[in-house]
Amino acid sequence: MKKKICLIVILVLAVAVGWHLIRKNGSDKQIQIAYGQVTRGNIETIISSTGTLVAIGTVDVGTQVSGRIDKVLVDYNDIVKKDQVLAVLDTLLLSQSVKEAEANLHKMQALYEQAAFQYDRISNLFQQKLVSEQEYIDARTNKATSEVSLKQAQIALDKAVADYGYAIIRSPISGTVIDRVVEEGQTVAASFSTPTLFTIARDMTKMEIEALVDESDIGEIKTDQKVRFTVQSYQDKIFNGVVRQVRLQPQTVSNVVNYTVIVDADNHEQLLLPGMTATVDFIIDSRENVLIVPNSALKITPTEEMLAKAHQVRQAQMEQLPESVKTQFREQSPKPQSADQSPEELDKSTRPTPIWYVNESGQILMALVKTGLSDTKNTEILENPEIKEETKIIVSLIANGKNSVSNSSNNQQRGMGGPPPF
Repeated sequence: MKKKICLIVILVLAVAVGWHLIRKNGSDKQIQIAYGQVTRGNIETIISSTGTLVAIGTVDVGTQVSGRIDKVLVDYNDIVKKDQVLAVLDTLLLSQSVKEAEANLHKMQALYEQAAFQYDRISNLFQQKLVSEQEYIDARTNKATSEVSLKQAQIALDKAVADYGYAIIRSPISGTVIDRVVEEGQTVAASFSTPTLFTIARDMTKMEIEALVDESDIGEIKTDQKVRFTVQSYQDKIFNGVVRQVRLQPQTVSNVVNYTVIVDADNHEQLLLPGMTATVDFIIDSRENVLIVPNSALKITPTEEMLAKAHQVRQAQMEQLPESVKTQFREQSPKPQSADQSPEELDKSTRPTPIWYVNESGQILMALVKTGLSDTKNTEILENPEIKEETKIIVSLIANGKNSVSNSSNNQQRGMGGPPPF
């Protein structure tokens, strides 16, 4: 009995609040009604963005020496190992440079040996005071100079040998060749900058998305947040990812400040390719197996006739309550809204949302519900004794003078136009 009394009190309170919050409509107009149902399902709030797919661990392979490309040993999409030979430059001039450096080293070696012999001889004579001090100093300086020249020749030889080795282009990592910009016979010049010959991706089974997020939304993006995205090549397939990093350096695009968010994505199916444009949805919050209603059902402005008839039904239920419950209801009943105070001026945090539904007797009534998550189509409603799964609700109410039905969504049930059944 107590449970039934509480339920009736809630119903009466709902009509009382609706009676004071909603302005009057013309009661002489016919109305067009579309019905829907309360359903149970999943709902989530998301932030949408776009980004570009990039291969993880991409390395540009260049050359440190100039020359003509003699051989190209790999092609696009080839899988290579670390230190594998990718290309070979013409080594004719480089080998001659090595031989020239070797010859110069032998020459400097001979000159050093001669200077050392002269120094030893002059040093003995100087100790016997048979030569002047100036001759001794000259011999010592000549030996030191020859020693420096010998070291420079050795360095030149080492450089020539290294340049010869650089003519063989090797892969610095194991991975997949995703770009090749040279052909056999092409000449490359490394005088001012290192030219790129190949681009190698370390692991094509993993990709990352560089997504731009507006400054108004970046506060909702967190590390390890789940991400859902699609690409144009596979529009019917949904890929999943995880936020790895939110970069702090801003970018201004069309006077809008954006931040780069890095998303890790799995690519074991090898469907994702570098450079693809991804439409990214960052999942901010989600609920599973909750009661949801179309957003339009929470924006219904009832007619005066609907309010009056719903009030009559509640009054009839009120009469069945004990006098003590009636007194309690009067004390808790909300005060009427003043004429110069709009609904927007009321504290929305303390005011639930009205929803109009059809009870088992076919009567149109109003219930007050608290809402949860909302997306572009549906809103979560919290448990309410009046509103349950499959409850018939009004999702569209148009006063247009026509006896017709509005089709506002694919899953709505149609109801007959004209005055609603009570």
